[in-house]
Amino acid sequence: MNGDCLLEVRGLCKDYYGLKAVDHLDLRVQRGSVTGMIGPNGSGKSTTIDCISGFQHANAGRWFLAGRELTGLPAHRHALAGMTRTFQAVRAYEELSLLDNLRLACQEQDGIGWLGALRGGRHERANEVATTARARELLKAVGLEDYDEAPAEILSYGQSKLLAIAAAMMARPLIVVLDEPVAGVNPSTINRIETVIRRLNEEGVTFIIVEHNVDFVMKLSHHVVVLEQGRKIAEGDPGIIRSDPKVLDAYLGVDAAGGRETADG
Repeated sequence: MNGDCLLEVRGLCKDYYGLKAVDHLDLRVQRGSVTGMIGPNGSGKSTTIDCISGFQHANAGRWFLAGRELTGLPAHRHALAGMTRTFQAVRAYEELSLLDNLRLACQEQDGIGWLGALRGGRHERANEVATTARARELLKAVGLEDYDEAPAEILSYGQSKLLAIAAAMMARPLIVVLDEPVAGVNPSTINRIETVIRRLNEEGVTFIIVEHNVDFVMKLSHHVVVLEQGRKIAEGDPGIIRSDPKVLDAYLGVDAAGGRETADG
């Protein structure tokens, strides 16, 4: 893991009708790292990543990726700069093949959109072979190569999560933001997703993981950030976070018998 800062967020604020969802949040993500973001429901995790990936408008704050300011830019401009993401609700074109889903993901990250991609054009046709090769490579990486020509509707929920990770990787991003990548997924697929993320990280991809599954986050992350009511209350090495009294009180919980951690939502 390299030591330089890849993503820097300064003073991020987001209000909803006077309610502060994110309150002057600062965040630094090191290149080559996996950064976990945890906190109880309503702590501002999803709002934070929606803002810094261009899917919501922030009320205040600035953010930079590899030194380039992305503040206020739309989502496809973030993707062009090297930031892609997945969502809690899996987004796939169910009637299209897995290969076509990944081809379209690449076009959408370039700001062309699904209609432009289907219509094609000189630039798109010139890159079709390379895009297809990349899609096949990623389907193999996530273990879905046997279904490359099958429609996405045949996939299980867990397999759809793997397809979403592959889609986020299509444009060779610098950083991938994963929003609840294992929510609702069975244990064997959770292990599979963990293996995929770990392998991609070893190849140099930086990740931010927002997830309620604390064990999953702690196993994968180099650095963990804890939010409560829109504010950062702790950050650091997973081992330190597990024993931080503020975190135990605000999120993990401690039983009366001796400190057993319990996930909150």
